Amino acid sequence: MPSIRSIVAATDFSAFSEFAVQRAAHIAQQHHAELHLLHVVRPLDLYPSLTLAPEEFSQHDLDLQQAEQGRLEALAASLISQFGIRVQPVTRLGRAHTEIAAYAQAVSADLMVAGVRGENTLMDLFLGTTALRLLRVATCPVLIVRKPAEAPYRRVLAVVDFSPVSGAVVTHALSLADGAQVETLHVLGSEVEQRLRKAKLAQVDVTDWLGRLRTEAEKKLEALLATVEGGATVGRLVEPGFPPAAICQCIEESHTDLVVLGRHGHGVGLQDWMLGSVSKDVAFAAACDVLVISPGRQA
Repeated sequence: MPSIRSIVAATDFSAFSEFAVQRAAHIAQQHHAELHLLHVVRPLDLYPSLTLAPEEFSQHDLDLQQAEQGRLEALAASLISQFGIRVQPVTRLGRAHTEIAAYAQAVSADLMVAGVRGENTLMDLFLGTTALRLLRVATCPVLIVRKPAEAPYRRVLAVVDFSPVSGAVVTHALSLADGAQVETLHVLGSEVEQRLRKAKLAQVDVTDWLGRLRTEAEKKLEALLATVEGGATVGRLVEPGFPPAAICQCIEESHTDLVVLGRHGHGVGLQDWMLGSVSKDVAFAAACDVLVISPGRQA
């Protein structure tokens, strides 16, 4: 199982970031991990394409950072009292996703946690929220929190495509489930969906062909789970369809509260982010928390 010793939770003190902080505290308590509570102050002179050196920060920026540090320390004290965990309150000046990713790398974080939305500025509509931008730059797993952390996860869905990251997807799902029900899902893909539609229009029976594909995928799933501790307790699902839609439908039907998937299963590139990737689409659309595992994270 992956070891979670250090967690970085980003907060901008919004309602969604409060969900993220509470979930991160629950996970820190569960894994006896240290929680780094991070707030990034955006300088007034920082524009989307601009990077400021430390000496360029204004006195107003530094005063604001100091004020926010006090606010953060009060939140940290509350978490220590509530959860009995170790909490490090830290503020940084700069662009949120850049500073969060850099800090997480500096402390060798095993997990980053962020709310699905923050301040909802106009810039977010064009560049994406901090959480989604983190997916592009993070080197450790990123948990995007959408729901209040009122209880431990009860139903966890691990989405696998049999790429090298799939093993890590399952082990992280089991780790965060902490005894909750875990299902694995493999979606046969949009090509299968297109062929099924054409077969229906042409009145061609492709039942045998689809059955062979499903059987082959089920064998791969069994082989994958055989290498994972606790695999015998994990459910198996194989479904045809367009992956983001099939995953979100499964989440809704099974009342999943956490879905785990790899970032860019078989391909990484600018095109994925211009046209969309499965992990990005699910992070946008899923009605539950989403944990995204980087390709470099092997089980």
